[in-house]
Amino acid sequence: MTKPDLTLYLAAPRGFCAGVDRAIKIVELALERWGAPVYVRHEIVHNRYVVDDLRAKGAVFVEELDDCPDDRPVIFSAHGVPKAVPAEAARREMLYVDATCPLVSKVHIEAERHHANGLQMVMIGHAGHPETEGTMGQLPAGEVLLVETPQDVTRLEPRDPERLAFITQTTLSVDDTADIVAALKARFPAIIGPHKEDICYATTNRQAAVKAIAPKVDALLVIGAPNSSNSRRLVEVAAAAGCGYAQLVQRATDIDWRALEGIRAVGLTAGASAPELLVREVTDAFAERYTLSVERVETATENVEFKVPRVLREPA
Repeated sequence: MTKPDLTLYLAAPRGFCAGVDRAIKIVELALERWGAPVYVRHEIVHNRYVVDDLRAKGAVFVEELDDCPDDRPVIFSAHGVPKAVPAEAARREMLYVDATCPLVSKVHIEAERHHANGLQMVMIGHAGHPETEGTMGQLPAGEVLLVETPQDVTRLEPRDPERLAFITQTTLSVDDTADIVAALKARFPAIIGPHKEDICYATTNRQAAVKAIAPKVDALLVIGAPNSSNSRRLVEVAAAAGCGYAQLVQRATDIDWRALEGIRAVGLTAGASAPELLVREVTDAFAERYTLSVERVETATENVEFKVPRVLREPA
C-alpha cells in the first residue's frame, strides 16, 4: 500500500536549552562524584523521560527537603527554590548543589535589588509553578504580588502604587506577557520593569519558530510534559498563530493518529526540557506512516552554555 505524502516542518531551535542541559549535567556529575543515591528536590526538569533516566542512574526525586536524609547530597531543581530551602539545608549541614537556571537566578537577583530599594514586586507567572514559588520565596511574605492575566491587574492592591516593580516567570508566552505588562503600565505608570526581558532566550526563540511554522501546517505537535510551562505555551502560541490542531505529546506513543488523518503538512517542535531523542522517535513514527519530506525552519541560532557549579568541576 502506498503511503501518503507528508511534509514535516521541524522547528529550530527546539528541545534542550542551556539551563536544562546544565541541570541534567549537575545530577549526572553528582552521581559520578558522590555515588548513588543523590536526592533531587522536585523534578530536575519537567520531562518524564529525563527524570526516569536519571532515576535509573541513582537519583531519588522528592518534593520536600524533609524527605531527604542529612547524609546524602541533595540538588535543587532548575526551576529554583525559595530562600528557606537552602537555609534549612545549611542548618541541617547537608551537602547541597543548586541547579537553578542562571536566567531564573537573574530574576531572583532583580527581585532582591528592588526590594532593597523599598519597592513592592509584582510577579507575572503561573500560581503553583515551582519557578513562581521559588521566585516569590526570595522575599518576605506579602512583598511579591502575583498576576496571571490582565484582569488580575485590575484587582491588585499594592502598598504604594508609586513604589512598584515587576518581574516575570521565564517560560511565559511572549505575547500574553506583553498584554499583562501593558495593563500594569496603564494602571501603574511609575512601575519599574526589568532592564532586559525576563522571559528567557530559549522560550522566546522556540515560540518564534512555532509562529513561523504554524501558518504552513494542518497540525503541529509539541513534545513536552503536561507540567512543562514552556511546552504548554508552545501549544497556545501555535493555536494563536493560526494552526487548527496543536497538541502536546510526551512521546510518539501519545500521538492521536486518527486526528491527523488527511493532513498534508505537520509541524514538530519540542519544549526546552524535552531531549532530541524524543524528536527522532516522533519523526520515525511519521516516517512509518507517510512518505516523509522534512523541512527545517530555523529562526535563530543558539550557542549559550552555562557552567556547572565549581564543586562539581573541582577534583574529587
